[in-house]
Formats: sequence, structure tokens, C-alpha cells
Amino acid sequence: MIISDPIADMLTRVRNANLVFLETVEMPSSNIKKEIARILKEEGYIKGWTVDHADGEEVIRLTLKYGANRERIITGLKRTSKPGRRIYVKKDKIPRILRGLGIAILSTPHGLLTDRDARKAGVGGEVLCVIW
Repeated sequence: MIISDPIADMLTRVRNANLVFLETVEMPSSNIKKEIARILKEEGYIKGWTVDHADGEEVIRLTLKYGANRERIITGLKRTSKPGRRIYVKKDKIPRILRGLGIAILSTPHGLLTDRDARKAGVGGEVLCVIW
């Protein structure tokens, strides 16, 4: 299956799994998806992630995280920059998501960074998505 926007596909799978309280969600693997999963884990939005081999293909398996009374940790995901319209920001125009309660993931010359890390490093880039 050919996917024109693999990042949007990843976010949609996570959003849909989160809505029905699934524990895990699987998706085809790529390096950018691994980096997004790493950031989600570091920021505390998911419990963990692994790369498995299913039917000869690499698959990323995310373990979603919920609160004590089944509150959703991830309340929103949005793809910002899309293949049809790329959104780039300079280092002084990096967006703050919910006054710092959410994160923006940027593709920078230093790799994928959160908005806080990009401000600290003093770099701008393409705003891939926002999560809160």
C-alpha cells in the first residue's frame, strides 16, 4: 500500500487508537516515524515503542499511555506541514502550543526536535505536527 503522507498516517492511527482506548497501535516503520516515537516517549505521551518484523516488513508498535481513571494523555494531534503546503518557521517564530503544555515537532538541520529544544538550539525548521 502506498501512503502519500506517512506522518499523517501515523498520527491518524495514534488518534484513532487513543479514541477507543487501545493499548497498542502498529504502523509501517520508517526513520522519521521512529524519531517521532522517540520524542513522544521522551515527552511522556506514550509508554514506549518497539520495532518488530511482521511478514518480512518492519513495523513500529507504540504502547499508548492513559491516566489513572482512563484519562487520555494525548488529547489532540494535528499535522501542520503537509506535502501540498510546507510550513517553515524561523528560530524566533517557533510556535508555543497551549502556552507550553503541548509540543510542536520540527524537522531541523539538527534532526527532529521539539519546539523547546529547537528554541534552545537556536534553529528553525519545518513544523511537522503539534501534540497536546
